[in-house]
Amino acid sequence: MKQIGIMGGTFDPIHNGHLLLGKQAHLEYGLEEIWFMPSHIPPHKKDRPVTDGEDRMQMLALALEEYPYCLVSDFEMKREGNTYTAQTLALLKQTYSEVRFFFIIGADSLFQIETWYKPAQVMAQAPLLVSGREYEGSVRTLEEQIAYLKAKYGADISILHNKEIEIASKQIRRRIANGEDIRGLVPEKVAAYIKKRKLYRYAEATLT
Repeated sequence: MKQIGIMGGTFDPIHNGHLLLGKQAHLEYGLEEIWFMPSHIPPHKKDRPVTDGEDRMQMLALALEEYPYCLVSDFEMKREGNTYTAQTLALLKQTYSEVRFFFIIGADSLFQIETWYKPAQVMAQAPLLVSGREYEGSVRTLEEQIAYLKAKYGADISILHNKEIEIASKQIRRRIANGEDIRGLVPEKVAAYIKKRKLYRYAEATLT
């Protein structure tokens, strides 16, 4: 059975931290492909404008050119309305019955996963591969959170032992809006695309 990792998110914009997670999942767990799947209308990002989907898709395509096992998927982008992970994973399993999907997330998402739409369904439908770092504000360590979710939901969770890179899309948008350099945070081709398209130059780009 083919094994494929799913990297979901807004990717507004994609950055080197996203790429690190995808590469680590491929190397550490032998996943044959990593699908970067930008969301159409992310339900948790209603507090700020989200960049047009075509621009986000183009930035992903540029960022992934060097990695033949990384693909851009429009699976969520083609859907109307809010896109929830539980629904996406169910549809993926129906559409690709011969594939075993893994869902790749950061530690922050693992600590927040019980606030997601139908979290039990998310954890029942795909093993989780989690970036191995602690999460500020939690009383549990990462290992304790994993043990808790395994006991409560029967979740299949493994750690990605990647180098920690503290990069966030919010930080990049803010730097661009302030006229600051983003070299080293995003691939060069993505930085050039952002400059050409004049993305993230306005005040709303600094919002969460």
